[in-house]
Amino acid sequence: MDTIDIALYAAYILTIIAAVAAVVLPLIQSLSDPSSLAKSGIGLVALLVVFGIGYGLSGSEVLPSYVEFGVDASLSKFIGGSLTMMYILTLVAIVGIVFTELSKVIR
Repeated sequence: MDTIDIALYAAYILTIIAAVAAVVLPLIQSLSDPSSLAKSGIGLVALLVVFGIGYGLSGSEVLPSYVEFGVDASLSKFIGGSLTMMYILTLVAIVGIVFTELSKVIR
């Protein structure tokens, strides 16, 4: 085990600690204001709905070249749903940016 391996393992551990802290600390902070939990819950439900729409629209086709990597029909549908969700959220963000800028110009 050389120094590069030790540094990589340290980076993995620090990344995991940061990810856990990014989830846990806002939850601890929001316990003092439960209405913020409701707002977060609404956002999470909205993301789940958008993923459900993307999952419903995606196909489950698997090319023969993907089978060697362990991709089956359900994984293909999940990946397609995730990509479709990303496309929908990107489109919503672009429309929001354009709308905001146009509303600033009109005022």
